Amino acid sequence: MTGRRGGRPLVPAYLSTGGVARPSRSHLERLSVLTAAGPPAPAELPAAGFALLDVLAGGSLTVVETAALLRLPVSAVRVLAADLIDRGLLLSRAPIPAADRFDPDLLKRVADGLRALKH
Repeated sequence: MTGRRGGRPLVPAYLSTGGVARPSRSHLERLSVLTAAGPPAPAELPAAGFALLDVLAGGSLTVVETAALLRLPVSAVRVLAADLIDRGLLLSRAPIPAADRFDPDLLKRVADGLRALKH
């Protein structure tokens, strides 16, 4: 997806997805991790699909990182990734959930304990 001056892509995002507006898999989030599954890409794959697989050839990236590298909107990458997952060319993993909030009482007791050891 080469761009012209101003950073705008030559191909509008809706054309890179074949006009599809919504991904077939609603579980793909911005921080979902994408990994190439390994089978060779079929010849009829759109250019944007080849570009996505090429970006992921070196390992795993999140949807938002992939979108930045391809210079496409996240919504377009979600559509492309869902299509490639349906074809068995990509694997996705849900984002790692945020850690539970710490217990302030526990932190206070630990700090008090450390202060007691210091004296």
